[in-house]
Amino acid sequence: MRNWRTHIELIAAILSGVLIIIAYILETQSIELWSVITYLAAFLIGGYAKAKYGIRKTIENRKPNVELLMVLAAIGASLIGYWTEGAILIFIFSLSGALETYTMNKSRKEVSALMQIQPEEAWLLKDGDTTRVSVSSLQPGDRLVVKPGERIPADGRLLIGHTVVDESAISGESVPVSKDIEDELFASTVNMSGAITMEMTKPNSETLVQKIIDLVQSAHSEKPPSQQFVERFEGRYVNIALIVFILLLFLPHYLIGWDWNTTIYRAILFLVVASPCALVASIMPATLAAISNGAKSGIIFKGGVHLQNLGEIRAIAFDKTGTITRGRPEVTDFSLRKDIDNDRLMAIISGIEMQSNHPLAKAITEFIQAKGIEPLRNLQITDVPGNGLKSVIDGEEILIGKPDFVNLHDAEEFQGGVLNRWADEGKTVTFVRDSKGIAAAISLKDTVREDAKATIENLQKAGIYCIMLTGDNKKTAKAIAEESGMDAYIGSCMPGDKVEELKKLLTEHQYVAMIGDGINDAPALAIATTGIAMGEGTDVALETADVILMKNDLTRIAYSIRMARKMQRIIKQNIVFSVSVIIVLLILNFMQSITIPIGVVGHEGSTILVILNGLRMLNRNI
Repeated sequence: MRNWRTHIELIAAILSGVLIIIAYILETQSIELWSVITYLAAFLIGGYAKAKYGIRKTIENRKPNVELLMVLAAIGASLIGYWTEGAILIFIFSLSGALETYTMNKSRKEVSALMQIQPEEAWLLKDGDTTRVSVSSLQPGDRLVVKPGERIPADGRLLIGHTVVDESAISGESVPVSKDIEDELFASTVNMSGAITMEMTKPNSETLVQKIIDLVQSAHSEKPPSQQFVERFEGRYVNIALIVFILLLFLPHYLIGWDWNTTIYRAILFLVVASPCALVASIMPATLAAISNGAKSGIIFKGGVHLQNLGEIRAIAFDKTGTITRGRPEVTDFSLRKDIDNDRLMAIISGIEMQSNHPLAKAITEFIQAKGIEPLRNLQITDVPGNGLKSVIDGEEILIGKPDFVNLHDAEEFQGGVLNRWADEGKTVTFVRDSKGIAAAISLKDTVREDAKATIENLQKAGIYCIMLTGDNKKTAKAIAEESGMDAYIGSCMPGDKVEELKKLLTEHQYVAMIGDGINDAPALAIATTGIAMGEGTDVALETADVILMKNDLTRIAYSIRMARKMQRIIKQNIVFSVSVIIVLLILNFMQSITIPIGVVGHEGSTILVILNGLRMLNRNI
């Protein structure tokens, strides 16, 4: 039943078309009365929805619209005896309306799919027992059990177990994601392997999937500036068209000498061909199809205006950490003193560093443990804020930290000056000191994403200037910028500095995007023409941004810009085509070179072609 109601406009249009054929056959057989009755039935069935909408909107807005023009044209054609032409006008108009509705429904398909996959029940763990409860009754802090194959009922963190999760519904990424203790879990994603226990961390109204639904629904209801302009133009245009129509009902008879039949016929044909149906349909179907395409690809646009702006972008400012780089440091070099017992020293370093929450300490611990070396346990350490860690092992003091902390001169001299060499490569250097001096030097670097260089190259080929703005020192900024292929970079950039740099870029390039993922990026995201946030970033960045990449995949930036530019091309094609058709048909009408049937097919056919052209945006091969 729901399916039938979804296609009611198309069914009405087809039924109207069938009735027109029957009426035409009756007319050719000279069964006039039944022919007229059948035509009237075709009028009512095909035109009811459009007529009702046109009259209601005219009353509400106190101004006529396209729907009213077309209904008047169809009635006018039938009044002067052109029943077939009037009925065909209604049929094609209703068919184009059904096609436009199909476009709208298609564009909302992704939201409907997300709403349908939201689980309604969950296994609540309480006092060691699991109970099946409604998801709507869950609260943050609740512990939940998720069995293999079930959808995760809420956003939260993994407490017990290890699993692989299919996150394609929210990220567009088909490859399942491995999840360990403390990892984030998202509602509506699928637990693919073992049973797990999780803790709910967000209320249902604030889950990631609900945010996506809200954002896409908001984007569908928000009209881009070009559509707003067309709608304002439509109101004025329809008024002018009606005035011209009234004048054409009698002026040509007196000024040009047309007979009354020709005058009225051409006036009604003017009403048919002058209606801006195709122009009105030039923008929204393409925009909604593009928004749907983006949602399917893990790109969320908060509105059509941001999609249009993205197509105009001439410069992009990138944050470094978490955007160009992975956002987590990795050990790149490990240099030890020649007389040292490598395995023992690594066990000591791991035993000390594993007790720290610092990202560098975690990276070093993971690096050593990956070599199969077990850390020394139960070590007593002292955290020296801003410098490093120290511990006493078998009476020997061990220091791990910055060059200044272990003796700057010794650090600079170690291994022929690796400190300066690695620093010039944009690496952070940590030293280890024992009773004999510097025992080891470890370099770490926030590694550039594999897709960064290719993405920057693609953007540059598209004529987009790429610059990196980072709070890191200039040496690190230079190394990362050169590795990723940036046009320029600015280091030691605080949040306020990023805003000032964005203002300069806006002056120079006019349309500028900012891409980031952190709280410190929020001011720059807000001031940019288009703010783009990485989906794994902070909530502040996601709230401020205009476009969200649900997966930290830089290739989607170039894809989204290609899509926005293609949408702009399609909209321009539609506008030029629809205006050209109106002009040509108007000229032919005044030259008395076309009839109402040709005018109907030309006018309504152009509307259908414009909508179909917009539907090309659903194709993911951009």
